[in-house]
This record gives sequence, C-alpha cells and structure tokens, in this order.
Amino acid sequence: MDIIKINKLTKYYGKVKGIENLDLTIKEGEIFGFIGPNGAGKSTTIRTLLSLIFPTSGSATIFGKDTVKYYKEILQDVGYLPSEVFYYDNMRAGELLDYAASFYQGDFSNRINELAKILDLDLTKKIDELSYGNRKKVGIIQGLLHRPKLIILDEPTGGLDPLMQQKFFSIIEEERKNGATILFSSHILSEVQRICDRVAIIKDGHIIKIETVKDMIKNNYKKIVIEFTSALDANNFDLLGITNPKIDNKILSFVYRGNINDLMAKLSHYQLTDVHITEPDLEEIFMHYYGTVD
Repeated sequence: MDIIKINKLTKYYGKVKGIENLDLTIKEGEIFGFIGPNGAGKSTTIRTLLSLIFPTSGSATIFGKDTVKYYKEILQDVGYLPSEVFYYDNMRAGELLDYAASFYQGDFSNRINELAKILDLDLTKKIDELSYGNRKKVGIIQGLLHRPKLIILDEPTGGLDPLMQQKFFSIIEEERKNGATILFSSHILSEVQRICDRVAIIKDGHIIKIETVKDMIKNNYKKIVIEFTSALDANNFDLLGITNPKIDNKILSFVYRGNINDLMAKLSHYQLTDVHITEPDLEEIFMHYYGTVD
C-alpha cells in the first residue's frame, strides 16, 4: 500500500521556487530518508504534504486521500515533529502534552508517561525551564503519543545528546515494527544511513535520486583513492569521467559510478603507486551529487 504518493508537486513563493515537479511514493512500513542541505526543499515538501501551506500545482495523497481535501481526517493518523518546536512558555510539559492528546480520541496518559520515562523528560517542568534538547523531547512525545500510522520527522535529533539520539532511534524502530511508516528528513547523513530503507536526494527543489540505501552504497558507487608517482594537476582528469575529485599532492580520491574496467584502462596511461577501491558511505555519495555544500 502507498502511504504517501506525490505527483508533480510544485510550490512557489511568489517567483521563488520552493519545490518543482516532485514525484515520490512511500510504501507502508518504510523508513524513508529525505536528504538535502538547508534550503533544498525538504521542509517545503513536508509542510505542503501536511497542508500547512498549499501547492502551486500538482497533488499528493496520504493513505490514498487527497492532502488538501481531506487534511483533517489525515492528520488524525499522522505524527509530525517540525525542525523547530515552539510552545507556550508558562505551560508545564505534562499539561501541554495532555492538551495535545485532547485532539485525538482515546486516553494517552500512559503513553505520554512511557515516552517521558524513556526520554528522561520531567513533565512537571514549565516549557521556559527546559533546554532546547528537552523541548525537542516534548515535540517527539507530542508527535508519537497517539500512535500514528505515519510519522513525519523534520531534522528530529537537533538538540539531543548522543544517548538521547540512540533512545530516539530505538523508539522509531519500535514504531516501525508496530506498523508505522516514517518519513525522516535530515541533513545528517549518518543517521539516514543507519535507519532508513530508501532515500531521496533533493537538490534545488528537485528530487535527483531515489534508491535503497543498501543499493546506493554497495551496487552503484565506489570510493577510489589513487596514489600517483608525482604531483597532480586537476585538469589531467577530465577524460576519466570523474566529478568532484579531491587532490592532495600525489593522491586523488573520488566517488565513481561506472564500469570499473573502463576506468582502470584509462588509468593505465598514468604512473601509479597504489589504488584503493572501497564502498563509500552515504555522505560521500551525497557530495558526489552536490559538490561542496556550505
């Protein structure tokens, strides 16, 4: 079953492009990574899906329902954690979460207490007494307290220390085991690589790659480090089909996609000292598409 289906989704802010002609399908039970630097269009896509803003053109469905026409129904089964959380400072964390729970049918007090215990959150403290990381914990609990079928996370680990990040990932993996689908938007690629099944790379408002994390790393790309006998000139490598090479005196490193035999044949014209071929991590593949990202 398709939990999210996006068709030619476009959002312009006046003449400024947010996203353009996005096509994307997320299956039930997936943890789907959505990656790109700030300003690439991740949050615009999410806000459009949730009808917090409306598309300029195109359409999207969640649970098979149009996100604009049926957003009230859809949101009953969606948990959302925005990249920045803002609350009433004078409310206690527990009071705020009880208020959030009142928008859903059922008693979620045990669920709130369970998640607060896991995340080590003091529910009696007022919001203005909480650190940024603890406010993020409130947001996590708010997004998960009603056991949503779809969980949308936008830069969820900001402010969490490494121990809390581990606990957070355990919670998300448990939610997936219980049948939830997760859209995980992040620019921290090690997190995406660890937890996600598939990943979409977004650049300048366009999706430029969708693939399983496993296939992206293992089957299509190689990290190649070559040591030459003499210092290098970047202009010498245009014919090798190398993009975004890194040169350090005699050492050339790059991510390569293509026939490795063709590359070796071209390299045979150079005097080499050593060659290392390994699997890149997701960050190196990402940089292959983006070049240098500020």
